[in-house]
Amino acid sequence: MSLTDPVADFLTRIRNAHNARHPKFDVPASKLKLEIARILKEEGYIANFKATDEEGRKVLRVYLKYGPNNEMVINNITRVSRPGCRVYVGRNEINRVLGGLGINILTTPKGVMTGRQARKEGVGGEVLCEVY
Repeated sequence: MSLTDPVADFLTRIRNAHNARHPKFDVPASKLKLEIARILKEEGYIANFKATDEEGRKVLRVYLKYGPNNEMVINNITRVSRPGCRVYVGRNEINRVLGGLGINILTTPKGVMTGRQARKEGVGGEVLCEVY
């Protein structure tokens, strides 16, 4: 099955599994999805992730994180740059999400990183998504 936008599919699976209170979910793996999952884990939005092989296919298993009273950690996760309308920002144009309470994930020439890291490194890039 070929997807037009695998990143949007990944974000939608996160949103749907989180809303359904699932402990984990699987998604077809790619390098970009692994990097997005790494950033979400570093920032505390997911509990863990693991790349595995199931039936000859690479699968990314993501373990979701919930608060002490089973409240959701991720309130909103949205795709910013889409295949039909790419959104690029320079190093001085990177917006803060909710005044710094959330994160945005960018692809830059130095790799996939948060907006905060990109401002610190002094690079711009394509804004993939916003999470808060």
